[in-house]
Formats: sequence, C-alpha cells, structure tokens
Amino acid sequence: MADPLRFFAAPAPMSDPGPHAHLFEALPREIGPLCEVVQGLILHLFWAERYGVQLPEVRQAEVQLRPASAKLEQILNLDPRPLTAARPPDQRLVGNCRDFTLLLTAMLRHQGVPARARCGFARYFIPGHYEDHWVCEYWHAGQQRWVLTDAQLDAFQLHALRAEFDPLDLPRDQFVTGGEAWQLCRSGQADPDAFGIADLQGLWFVRGDFVRDIAALNKVELLPWDVWGAIAGTDADLNAADLEALDQMAPLSSGPAPAFDEIRQRYQRERQWQVPPTIRSFTPGGLVEIDLGGLEQAN
Repeated sequence: MADPLRFFAAPAPMSDPGPHAHLFEALPREIGPLCEVVQGLILHLFWAERYGVQLPEVRQAEVQLRPASAKLEQILNLDPRPLTAARPPDQRLVGNCRDFTLLLTAMLRHQGVPARARCGFARYFIPGHYEDHWVCEYWHAGQQRWVLTDAQLDAFQLHALRAEFDPLDLPRDQFVTGGEAWQLCRSGQADPDAFGIADLQGLWFVRGDFVRDIAALNKVELLPWDVWGAIAGTDADLNAADLEALDQMAPLSSGPAPAFDEIRQRYQRERQWQVPPTIRSFTPGGLVEIDLGGLEQAN
C-alpha cells in the first residue's frame, strides 16, 4: 500500500520546476504569502482587462504552456527578478486557474508539503452556477487534514466577487470536484447545464473535469482543453459499461479523503483513465495532437 502523503509530496514531470528549482528556495513557507507570490507571477486570461491589460494574441498563447518548468522559463523571460518580486499585471505570465494551481502545487511539493491539483467546479463566480475551475489541495500537518486553497483569488478578485469565505481554506460546499459533480448530475440532484464555462456546459463537460481530476490525483495535471480516453466522445457515445466505470470511480475521488490506493490501481490498469503519450487538445487553431514527451509518466 502506497503512502499518499509521500506520493503527493514528491514532484512529477508536470509539476517539477526543472532547472529553475533553485528559484523556489527563497519562497515563504506559509500558505498565504506563498499564494501571494503566485498571484504576483500570473495574470488570468479572462481577468486581464479588469486589471487594465489588453493582451496581444502572442501573449494569450502562454496559456498553452503545460509544465511548471516552461511556465517558470517564460516568467523569467518577462521579468528576471526573483519570484518573490510581484510583477506588474502586464508583465505576468498569462494563465488560468489551472496554472495558479499547478504553480502553487509545485512550490508546496518542492518544500516537501503533500499537495495536489483538483479539477472541478466553483460556486462563487456566478450565482446559481458551477464554474469550471481548478484549486490546490494540500495537507495541513498541524491540523491533520487536507485543505482546499484557491491561489487565484487575490484581494482584487475577492472584492469583485464579494466573497465571504477564506480562499486559503475554501469551504467544501464552495468547490465540488469533477467526481462529486458527476454524482450530483447522475443522481438528479443538479442540472448538468448548470456546470461549465461560457457557452460550454452539460454532462459531457462534467465528465471532462471528472477525468482530468482523476489524472491530477495521479499527478498528471493537464490543460482544461486536453482530451483523451474517457473524456473523448459525446454522451450518446457512452455505453452501459462506460457509465458503470464512471459511476464507480466518482465516489472514490470525492470528499476530502479520496480512496487513493484504488484510484491509483484503476488508473494504472484501466486505459480509459490513463493519460497516453499522445493526446488531443482543443486550441484556438483547432483540434491538434500533442506529444507529451514523458510529462504523463507520474510515479
């Protein structure tokens, strides 16, 4: 039986800072200041204009960067100062919620803190809506529990959203993982059309976040528009066996204590969950094949 705390405290190819690991040595070790560092390095693509930034197309393409090492490379290209120096918004790496989450997860793992990215839906962006979102979940040794943290929500966004919760200790009713969302929709407790982003919503969208969350629980944190295995196809393409596999996996990945061993075993033996060496990705230029170059080989 593997030790989940040891597993999530170690980096994997996607979260490994690579040649930039030394930049993490001077970072704070408290979760609040660490989130502030991340917020000073990344500008969310969809919030850019609210920070007074008009992004050219070439800068928008930065959201296509997958590994933390590539993100750190571009952060330094934009501004070579230490990571603790907050950049002006127009000199920050362009990213999204997954990127705030991945960078925080990478920093925590570098410090030996068990951390994992979670893909699912937030309830605090649009009233009555479950918005496609990623957050970090880390092990609080002092309290002996997993804590959800939204590294994207700085003071500006908290004010704009009129949030009345602590983003460093996100209430479990404010964020549902992909597996929890799947169960809500399949049981009739929630409308699948209430889950998604922009004009994209429905059970197929929930399935995508669910499968991405399973991959993240295996330390493979892909982009929100990457597609493989059980994500591919429409709802009509799913047969009874497909639905049974999804229904069985969903409760295993739900709540603050996912069934780590069983999730790992199913991921390793059942191909519909595994991230293959080559995936497809929906980019602004269309659907393309991506060779991950070993980034899918978490251990």
